[in-house]
Formats: sequence, C-alpha cells, structure tokens
Amino acid sequence: MRRRILVPIDPTEPARTRAAIEQVVCICRQEPAAVRLLRVQPVVSGHVAMFFDPQELRELQQSAGAEELQFAQNLLAMSGVSCSSTVAIGRSAETIVAAARDFGCDRIVFGRDEPSLAGRIFGSLAQQVRQLLGASGDLQVIGS
Repeated sequence: MRRRILVPIDPTEPARTRAAIEQVVCICRQEPAAVRLLRVQPVVSGHVAMFFDPQELRELQQSAGAEELQFAQNLLAMSGVSCSSTVAIGRSAETIVAAARDFGCDRIVFGRDEPSLAGRIFGSLAQQVRQLLGASGDLQVIGS
C-alpha cells in the first residue's frame, strides 16, 4: 500500500521545515509514499480585502504561497523525492485536517522544533491538528 503524506509548510520556521522534510525522506526510503506539501495562507481581513478584487487577492495569495513552498520543494528534490504542492487559504489547523482528508492522506508530518511562546500557551499546530482529529484514528500526526 502506498502511503500518502501531507507536509504543512510554515516559511517562518525553516528549521521545522527542514526537520519535516528529513522525516519524510526517511519514510520514503523505507516505503513508497506520495508526498504533498501544503502552505496554508491566512484569510485576509475584510479591511485589507476591500482594496483588492477578489480574484486578484486569490492570485496574490496563491503566488505568495507557491514561493513559500519553494524551500521545501528544493529540499525534497535534492533528496530525490518527488512531491506535489498545494496552496490553501483558511485557518491553519482546520485547513490542514481538511486537506489531509481531501487528498486521502494517512500521515501528516510536522518537523520537530522548540515551541514558540504562542505554541506553549495555545498548543503547537500539530497539537491543534491532533485535537481536531480526536480519536478518529484515520490520520497519524508525526512531529511536534
């Protein structure tokens, strides 16, 4: 059975991205897997959005997200692992869970890193995803 792995990418955390990619490369060396990178762009506030045509705003967010995925794509390419990439717009944890289910993933891989102050207060993104998944057991979350 070929695994399907989702890797959420946060461009502000290059060490975490590198750690996640290293984990994915190790997994892919042990078993066949389809890898999908995901960059979740935040929803733009109504005050900002009113200055843009909705289509123009979507294109700007898609373009920015595609650029932010480049680092992870390059790391995977250097390791000989192919991937597909997606840019989504929404709230991070909810969008990650929805994307993993939409793409039929069985694993979500987050890199390990020291938690930020916000992460210690509100829980890391991986913890938020685990909480949303509850006891469903259909997705394995790897990393912190």
